[in-house]
Amino acid sequence: PKKGIENLLSACKLLAQKKRLSWSLTIAGTGTPHYTEGNRSTVHELQLAKHVRMPGEVQGFSKRRLLEDSDVGVVPSYIENFGMVVAEALAHGVPVIASTGTPWRHVEKCGCGLFVENDPESLALAIVKISRMPLRQMGKLGRDWMATDFSWDRSAGKMMDTYRELAASRHAN
Repeated sequence: PKKGIENLLSACKLLAQKKRLSWSLTIAGTGTPHYTEGNRSTVHELQLAKHVRMPGEVQGFSKRRLLEDSDVGVVPSYIENFGMVVAEALAHGVPVIASTGTPWRHVEKCGCGLFVENDPESLALAIVKISRMPLRQMGKLGRDWMATDFSWDRSAGKMMDTYRELAASRHAN
């Protein structure tokens, strides 16, 4: 439930009503059976079944292919401590729309996405807005950002720096 999928589905209903653009949505991942069935029911209630696919958990090559075939990643979470899906999308060159419940406010500053409120209207407007933006260029900027700040070498270097600081402070006391 913390993923906010119901708001994204309501945003998609707004898009379908206004017929502003052609779109499809793939909701990948799992949740409790109750939550997943609730989302499936919402898809049918909102008459979005021809636009929305819910394949469940996607891993390995299938996940890579899903990301490579995506134009935009939308993460409407109410709260996330990191939001790995955002990092994965950006690393694959997919621009993102991240909600303010995620720690990804820098997507706008880095030019690789939008950072918006998690309500249907804001999400729908962001989807329309990003559809008119240079997605390939944004994807490249996101990939570059991930390679610069979140690569294994960079992360290991940060961890080593932290250990050095801890060791130095322990010897200073």
